[in-house]
Amino acid sequence: MIILGLTGSIGMGKSATSNMFRSEGVPVYDSDAEVHTLQAPGGRALPAIEKAFPGVVVGGVLDRPALGQRVFGKPEELRKLERIIHPMMGRIQRLFLQKACERREPVVVLDVPLLFESGGDNYVDAVVVVSAPARLQWQRVMARPDMTAEKLKGILAQQMPDAEKRKRAHFIVPSGLGMAVARQHVRAILSALKDYDGQVWPTKVMKRRIRR
Repeated sequence: MIILGLTGSIGMGKSATSNMFRSEGVPVYDSDAEVHTLQAPGGRALPAIEKAFPGVVVGGVLDRPALGQRVFGKPEELRKLERIIHPMMGRIQRLFLQKACERREPVVVLDVPLLFESGGDNYVDAVVVVSAPARLQWQRVMARPDMTAEKLKGILAQQMPDAEKRKRAHFIVPSGLGMAVARQHVRAILSALKDYDGQVWPTKVMKRRIRR
């Protein structure tokens, strides 16, 4: 099973590209969606978040803006939040890979915005970077509700520059040339992988389980 890491800076079109892989029948692990599930009403992360950041959970519902204010631009507080979320995310991701492996899926995608920043690129067979011109990126992001130039600069400061991501990518999907072009690149990537085997997964333990 080949594990593709899918990443890209904010506003680059990663979510749309992720959906293109889904439409080609490729299972996709969406880290952003999983975080939202963990933090949704009744989510497993809420008790620990409230304990670490008192007052951000009101009536069983996470006040996302309040949590954002507590961690934005504060590395120590952000790491505190990450120590809660990351282990939970790791377990969910491993379960996703285990089930995909048992189904003998040829390719899966891990959609992770901070793939390089978190070192996740060391645990995939290849990395797909979604990229667009900076001007288009800014236009897309600034059109979002409650977005400001200052906030966007802060987000970009936490992300690896797009140029560096492109250098480290095995494949690049250009999202600034229209959906049809991006889809052509997605299909070309999947075609290029047909003659290769994944080296990252399954682990030796998983291989033994599958043989049984």
